[in-house]
Amino acid sequence: MTFEEIQELVKKDEHRCLELKKTTGELQDGMHSACAFLNTDGGWLVFGVAPTSLKILGQQVTDNTQREIAQALTGLYPAVEAKPEYIDVPGRDGDQLIAIHFDGWKWGQMPYTYRGCPYYKYESTTQVMSQEIYEERLRAAKPEKFAWERQVADGVTLADLDEERIRGAVRLGVERGRMPATAGGDSLESILGKWNLMRDGKVMNGALALFGKSLGGYTQMGLRLARFRGTNKNEFVDSGKASGNFFDLLDAGMAFLFKHLSLSGKIVGFKKEEQLEIPAEALREALTNALCHRQLEKYNLTPSIAVYDDRVEIENPGRLPLDLTPATIKSSHASYPYNPLIAEVLYRSSFLESWGSGVSRMVDACKAQGVPEPEYEVNGGFVRIVFRRATGKTTGKTDEGVNGPVNGPVNGPVNGSVKSLSESLKQLYIVVCENQGLNTKQIAELLGRPATTVKNQLTTLRKKALIEHRDSDKTGGYYPVAKK
Repeated sequence: MTFEEIQELVKKDEHRCLELKKTTGELQDGMHSACAFLNTDGGWLVFGVAPTSLKILGQQVTDNTQREIAQALTGLYPAVEAKPEYIDVPGRDGDQLIAIHFDGWKWGQMPYTYRGCPYYKYESTTQVMSQEIYEERLRAAKPEKFAWERQVADGVTLADLDEERIRGAVRLGVERGRMPATAGGDSLESILGKWNLMRDGKVMNGALALFGKSLGGYTQMGLRLARFRGTNKNEFVDSGKASGNFFDLLDAGMAFLFKHLSLSGKIVGFKKEEQLEIPAEALREALTNALCHRQLEKYNLTPSIAVYDDRVEIENPGRLPLDLTPATIKSSHASYPYNPLIAEVLYRSSFLESWGSGVSRMVDACKAQGVPEPEYEVNGGFVRIVFRRATGKTTGKTDEGVNGPVNGPVNGPVNGSVKSLSESLKQLYIVVCENQGLNTKQIAELLGRPATTVKNQLTTLRKKALIEHRDSDKTGGYYPVAKK
């Protein structure tokens, strides 16, 4: 660093990556800023410049000054290699500037502290790092020690896990080519061990969150559900709370959305196509993300779904990755899952995609259907995704479920049959209506269900004369039965 470079740097005034101190008499405050640089984007700490006037003064630098600086740097933890540079000030005999550069923080590093306290840069201000950010970085740096999903689930054994859910996840992974075919014959201990959800014969919290059968003592294993009349929370039409593992909550949440959102139809060529007013695949992706990336260590907070006349909100306790904001999350970005073990299982079983592609898929699904893109909000420790509903239109859907005079195949004589279906079968029926001509495997992939389960459910719908299979077994697909 030369004097001329210092002059150019100082012209910009103090900012997120520059801290100016008049002398090393402010050495301790300077180290707070150094720690903050290490925890954010890095920057320069310069002694010998008046912060207010930006006048370059320099100071006398003695052997004792250098020892004090070296001693102060040892207060940073983890230890850093930061070499002070001493630059002569022209026209001020014996006076020098002291410039020290600190690299920025990278994902997976330990959070830095100075004398046991972490600091952080908020714009040009140095502040104590929030507990939330500090704990998140500890979990990222030492997940085996701090991450909730990696902790032993006290008193939980294999008998407390749903074997059918585990086997179903494996089957889907094999069908999608994300797990080897031999995985289907593995023992539960072997499967969970390979997923790092079981260690030394003990079940981890992550396994419980994914596959637990009885979760009464885990209050965060819930999902709040509400349908409000109008655009605020003044009046409930329907409300409830689901509890259970990831798959239980995903099923309950999607059933609630199918119950309270409208199904519409349009004629394309000689066919009538049915679709949910907000793409089901976008809603499912949003709910999957909410359940996967929630902060499970917060025992008193749960995700929620709120349906209003003009929008649907899905939120979860948590925060966006540090490099993302509601304004930038739709751009291409890396994936930093809050619960990486849980996320890996969901990826292997095809419930989740990797590389941060979920947001773009939701956006694409909404664009393809001609509805507004989802919006992101961060508020009060929650991340919220908002889907806008069409307003001022007759949808034909009531709060009793699939109904109304404009719903094509769910209309008239067969309407009662649809209304009497279980929520799981309703979802399947609507998927067939929205994606006509798909085969069993393709439908199973859309729903995230085992192909054998979907095959049996399709048979049930065929027996009820709600759907039909056309063409050959190998090349054909399923279609809704048209109203006569």
